[in-house]
Amino acid sequence: MPGYVRFLLLLLCLILIGECRRQKSRKKRSWTSPAEIHKQGNPLTKKLSDGTKSRKVKTSHLLRIDDHDFTMRPAFAGPAVPVGVDVQVESLDSISEVDMDFTMTLYLRHYWKDERLAFPSSTNKSMTFDGRLVKKIWVPDVFFVHSKRSFIHDTTTDNIMLRVFPDGHVLYSLRVTVTAACNMDFSRFPLDSQTCTLELESYAYTDEDLMLYWKSGDESLSTDDRISLSQFLIQKFHTTSRLAFYSSTGWYNRLYINFTLRRHIFFFLLQTYFPATLMVMLSWVSFWIDRRAVPARVSLGITTVLTMSTIITGVNASMPRVSYIKAVDIYLWVSFVFVFLSVLEYAAVNYLTTVRDGKDRKLREKVREQNLPCTCGMSHTRTMMLDGTYSEADTNSLAGYTRASMMAEDASEKQERMVVHLSLDNESTGTKKKGIRGFRIIHNTHAIDTYSRMIFPGAYILFNLIYWCAYC
Repeated sequence: MPGYVRFLLLLLCLILIGECRRQKSRKKRSWTSPAEIHKQGNPLTKKLSDGTKSRKVKTSHLLRIDDHDFTMRPAFAGPAVPVGVDVQVESLDSISEVDMDFTMTLYLRHYWKDERLAFPSSTNKSMTFDGRLVKKIWVPDVFFVHSKRSFIHDTTTDNIMLRVFPDGHVLYSLRVTVTAACNMDFSRFPLDSQTCTLELESYAYTDEDLMLYWKSGDESLSTDDRISLSQFLIQKFHTTSRLAFYSSTGWYNRLYINFTLRRHIFFFLLQTYFPATLMVMLSWVSFWIDRRAVPARVSLGITTVLTMSTIITGVNASMPRVSYIKAVDIYLWVSFVFVFLSVLEYAAVNYLTTVRDGKDRKLREKVREQNLPCTCGMSHTRTMMLDGTYSEADTNSLAGYTRASMMAEDASEKQERMVVHLSLDNESTGTKKKGIRGFRIIHNTHAIDTYSRMIFPGAYILFNLIYWCAYC
């Protein structure tokens, strides 16, 4: 055999021997014989460690989740499971009068005992889990009665905490935002107080299977001191509980979170009451404007009426359409009536002035027909004064006199008195002087404005006293 062939065979044998040795060394590193394990000592047998601290024991094995049927409540077919509840209110987010509801964020905690979850622990320490374990065990099916919307916060993960103690006691906590209905009474709005209630109840389990109760009585409800609302003052929180009956399913334990809110009045004083009062006072300005200034008094009256209508519309736009009268409606509508009456007052003054001017024209025409000196600018008030029926203090003014009549009066006062006597005799034939005194205000339109300056403010002040004493 040639020498190079023997060399190749020798080289191949060496390669095979080396490969066999490498395979044997790999097997030695990956497998340890029972004798060696016994010789080296098992770390699990050296020290009885706490099962909760061992990385090699799974949660499902430790809590024996696979050994029990958690679709059934604890102590199934036995006495009712007591489930304690406590709540920490994080915030009151909003109160809506239009929708009659409120939104609240809270921490809801449940306490109960499930012996199926008991586990051995030398340190007697609890184990804490997140929401993933909740889907594998039994938890109370508590829901919010009369809720419109609710959700569990899930940023950055589901805000759920489950804490299991060695003896089987369980703490189940979750962070919830709920929007629930609140039946509000607006008969005293905006001087009202509202009491809203958040109700908790088991959906499936009656009082024979599950007993809900406040874990620490009134102390089961805690609130954050920083809770505040823009329109309301939070007066108090308190808890109650009672049984609720459903005809088709039976009796259920129901827990109540009651809180009382009192509305801040200062906002409505600035936005509603004060502007309405100013509009009423502005309508009184027309009583000091001359009755012949028709554009000024009419435009002032129409402006105040339209402004009051706008205030009433704005208030009702932010309120539900209730079928009863609210306190703010009484104030605004009475103010609207005062403004409207001031417009009617000028309408009466203007009408009576027109009627009196017409009688003056007829009187002047009679005087001309009888060829008597003209009494063109002489009013009935002035005529009665000269006749002696009334004194100078009973007349208002000499408005309406023409310059010619004033000069005639200075020139021949005696002749004027005779003319006046004749005019009164012709106009009031068969009429008693007592009847003339009875219609003094009607003939004297200045007196209507004079009395209005006192009657309107006095009546409005009286109304305010009665209103604020009744509602405050």
